[in-house]
Amino acid sequence: MSRADRRSVVAWGRSAAARLEERRREAERRDPYGDEPSPAGPAQAAPAGPPAYERDLHPGRAATPAEAVPWGVRVAAEGAWRLLLLGAALYVVFRVVTTLRLVALAFIAAILITALLQPTVAWLRRQGLPKSLAAAGTFLSGLVGIGLVGWFVVWQVSTNLGSVTSRVQEGVDKLRGWLVKGPLHLTDKQIGDFAKQISKAIGTNSEAITSAGFTGVTIAVEVLTGVVLAAFCTFFLLYDGERIWQWTLRGLPRHSRYAMAGAGPRAWATLTSYVRGTVLVAFIDSVCIGIGLAFLHVPLAVPLAVIIFLGAFVPLVGALVTGTIAVLIAIVTQGVFTAVMVLVVLVLVQQIEGHLLQPLILGRAVRVHPLAVVLAVAAGSILAGIGGAVVAVPLVAVTNTVVGYLRRRNAAGNEVFTALEAAKEEHALEAAKEDRTREAAGPDAAAEAAAPPLPDAAVPAPPERPLAADGGSAPVGDS
Repeated sequence: MSRADRRSVVAWGRSAAARLEERRREAERRDPYGDEPSPAGPAQAAPAGPPAYERDLHPGRAATPAEAVPWGVRVAAEGAWRLLLLGAALYVVFRVVTTLRLVALAFIAAILITALLQPTVAWLRRQGLPKSLAAAGTFLSGLVGIGLVGWFVVWQVSTNLGSVTSRVQEGVDKLRGWLVKGPLHLTDKQIGDFAKQISKAIGTNSEAITSAGFTGVTIAVEVLTGVVLAAFCTFFLLYDGERIWQWTLRGLPRHSRYAMAGAGPRAWATLTSYVRGTVLVAFIDSVCIGIGLAFLHVPLAVPLAVIIFLGAFVPLVGALVTGTIAVLIAIVTQGVFTAVMVLVVLVLVQQIEGHLLQPLILGRAVRVHPLAVVLAVAAGSILAGIGGAVVAVPLVAVTNTVVGYLRRRNAAGNEVFTALEAAKEEHALEAAKEDRTREAAGPDAAAEAAAPPLPDAAVPAPPERPLAADGGSAPVGDS
């Protein structure tokens, strides 16, 4: 062994001895049964164990009470208090959203409308139109379209209100005749007493009805405020949505920005697909049901179709619930047979929607099980009414997309980390194998492998060939 090898072996031995001594000292500091104080001081002192005589009497007793608790119970307890903390945080968030429900629902409605209109803005910008004109034109077109639909519904209702009122009166008279001559055999006196009781109840609760009227006025003002706020937010989301998203990313922690920067576009694509598909499905439902109502000669077929269109934004149950209005109008104006046929049309359209339209139009863009849809709609309606029922399903769809992307991203990161660790270990094994090969070859080979490379000046250059008369190179022997 050469002198350099001896020095390296001695240095390695000293470092190994120092590491062993450090580990011994660390073990002494962590010893819970040591009689002398910890050299690390009171800040890092280990928890005191039972006295020596008690350890002798109970050799199987745990050192600390925490060690006596089974591992599964400790894991369950730590998971439980974390879940309780998370539940408390969600409750605070829910209370804040409930307090600011007008702002929250208006902003969510603006996001849904933006998801519907943003592809049009992107198409206009690809055609060379400036961003401001594309956003303003799309926003105004959508506003005018909604206004025209509202005007058409009001016009249809006001035009057919007189005939519907007369038919409703005829239906009430038919119902009165059925109560008198039907299987119940009620008398006119009994029906009159019942009507008087209803009038008395209305008179007794006049104050409550008046307060309900004021509440209705308050709700109308809140709805108008929410519509204006939603329109304002929609325009700025169409105009400056990218900068708003970048500003939101800058507010996140640095280690979370890259993950959310990848999850955000995927969530937006899912939301866009859901909104556009839902609008198309709702339009098909309303057209089919409207045609059925017109064929059955139910009055107010067009306004009822518009109401069903709005209700179809709540998947699976919205069109059926709003269609009950058409059933009630049909039973009052046309009779029981027509009402049953309207119900058959509603159920048939719902079956076509659930088994054909939803899978065909939405496809795999929104992967939400029907059970999750029903539970989400029920929970959203309980927590936030109609607005919660409308928002619940897109929220579940977006959450499903984001969680799936983050899970795949973490799995890919773990695979890359495992591959890097395997490559590092393989490189270390190859280096150790090369060291053993050089040691087996002898000290001269090891010194030659460890010697630095020669500079370029030390490498002898080949002999230059003299130039020929014509400028070419001549053979060396001819010079």
